[in-house]
Amino acid sequence: MPINVKSYPFTLFLVAVVWILSLMPIPETPLNDVSMIDKWTHLVMYGGTFGVMWIEWWRRNRHGSKHLLSSLLSCRSLLLGWLLPVLMGGLLELLQAYCTNGCRSGDWLDFLANAIGVSLALLFGLVFVYIRRR
Repeated sequence: MPINVKSYPFTLFLVAVVWILSLMPIPETPLNDVSMIDKWTHLVMYGGTFGVMWIEWWRRNRHGSKHLLSSLLSCRSLLLGWLLPVLMGGLLELLQAYCTNGCRSGDWLDFLANAIGVSLALLFGLVFVYIRRR
């Protein structure tokens, strides 16, 4: 089944927001004093964005297959739904490190927080589909 990007409008909007926020200079805020606030921000940003993606995926596929959970676990769904967002997070960290003229810095822990957020979104997607199918 080909992927129709029009089926994921909120996800595409949130991905654009992630790209913009990741590449723009971040002003100082009172939250900068909160321990690990940057890592929490990455985790929530990626978990939220790709949690929305799984909800949109479910809305698109809920009537199509009797075996929706096995469809979700297919190699293609996992590749698109987990690996590509993790790679996007890595690419953005590299762009921050090398293409923002020192306004942003790439960080391996940010990349890890991104991957954890995407992984939690995948877990959310699996649980969501399982509960909705019951």
